[in-house]
Amino acid sequence: MRFVSYYDAAGRIVPGILPGDPTAPDAWVADVRHPACSAHYADLPDTLMGWVEYGLANIAQRVAAAPLIDESARLPLHSLRLAAPLPRPGKIVGAAFNYHDALAERDMASPAEPVIFVKSGRTVIGPNDVIRVFPHAGNVTYEAELAAVIGKPALRVSREHAMKHVAAYTIINDVSATTLVKADSGFVRGKNQPTSGPLGPWLVTPDEIPDPYALDIHLDIDGRVLQQSSTRSMLFNIAELIEYASARMPLDPGDIIATGTPAGVAGAHQPPAWLKAGDTVSISLSKLGTLSNPVAAGASDDS
Repeated sequence: MRFVSYYDAAGRIVPGILPGDPTAPDAWVADVRHPACSAHYADLPDTLMGWVEYGLANIAQRVAAAPLIDESARLPLHSLRLAAPLPRPGKIVGAAFNYHDALAERDMASPAEPVIFVKSGRTVIGPNDVIRVFPHAGNVTYEAELAAVIGKPALRVSREHAMKHVAAYTIINDVSATTLVKADSGFVRGKNQPTSGPLGPWLVTPDEIPDPYALDIHLDIDGRVLQQSSTRSMLFNIAELIEYASARMPLDPGDIIATGTPAGVAGAHQPPAWLKAGDTVSISLSKLGTLSNPVAAGASDDS
């Protein structure tokens, strides 16, 4: 099942259920706050983060067991402004150097263990929100990635049990200021610029993704294809990343594991494809939809 966050008529970000095929012209979102749904869903939290903590699988079971959602509670998907499904995740744990094809492109040896960094949840923006590139940040790249959403607390979890902690998958664009990463020989500044975490367009539960290592990854800027790969090129899998990260920090419901990006980041192209004002970046992962964001310049005093 798919779940979204969207802006209601009052401008509030609220959660909704997206049944069926989201690419269908008549795709719709269930407004669970509608009186027609109140008998079945009135006890649910009022944010998708709260739903993750409640259990997306539990909600999916309730949807399957409930009567059909009345048409009066169905909102056409095309009419909604979607927000990031988790507008303020607790944290994003990213994996660097985690794709075989990207390592080959750089002529780098594979790391012996995962290389991780932490990205603030405050970097997150939603579908069609603006990525801002700031003068002080230098060269900025896109990074198309599969994101796994943690559904229950994980601390020192073994890889054998790690996937039980995954509530959903989505797409993340790990926008990175390459100039700052190189200047610092580290990830903190370069990964934590404002608007550097586009996320969405929705959450998809694991039953819809039987093999997360068989997903095609496609990124283009205004039709120019810059990344074309598959999650099968991932070096350390999701369970291994959760095991490694949870041995070093607690993972909480709503935290995100960003699993790394394949070959084709901006600096690998000739000429380099650094993000610039006027671009539109679109990322598609099979079964997960498409995440698109325009790019604009950010003022120095905004950073």
